[in-house]
Amino acid sequence: MPKGPAKGCCSCSCLISTTISAIFIWLAFRILTPTCSFEEFDVFTLQKPANNNTIHYDLKLKNRNFNKGIYYDTLNITFYYKPNIQSLPIGNITILPFYQGYGKSTHRVGDFDPKGVKLENVTVEAVFSVELAAAVRYKSPLWKTRRRFLVKGDLKVNGQGSLIKDKGNHGIKLRSAAGRSVDSFGVGGILGILFFINLV
Repeated sequence: MPKGPAKGCCSCSCLISTTISAIFIWLAFRILTPTCSFEEFDVFTLQKPANNNTIHYDLKLKNRNFNKGIYYDTLNITFYYKPNIQSLPIGNITILPFYQGYGKSTHRVGDFDPKGVKLENVTVEAVFSVELAAAVRYKSPLWKTRRRFLVKGDLKVNGQGSLIKDKGNHGIKLRSAAGRSVDSFGVGGILGILFFINLV
């Protein structure tokens, strides 16, 4: 009498198939915050000879999600000068709301006049810091999710007023003020599915 497939083998195949499905579900629901980096930060006061008192910036925003567009609400950016451990606010800018498609990058370029500090005496290196706060809505084919995020970082410029970039001539990436977070929905979803399979 022919024997049917082993029960253990069927259970193993079912577990593998369901695990793969759970991973795809996790990827579909997983949300990645935008990458924010400053590609340029030119302090014209430090240039020799000094052209003017403005600071020029080039902010790059990248949508890392492959299946979700991003609606940005107004971006609020605050700049600080750090002559020592104390940070002195020197300017605020706002960027109007816009939409960014899947996996797209965009640049926001502009200038502002630093307030309340004198930078003419800097000869070697100057340190600035920046905070970017925004609310974003992630658009997928089935739903929208709204989140707030805050990122910050230090911007160092040389004696000629040009941004000192990372190795490989990359811009300076801003980091989350809350530290690295875990996608609890995705992890919990996978564990829940696997737990259900074990019960069955």
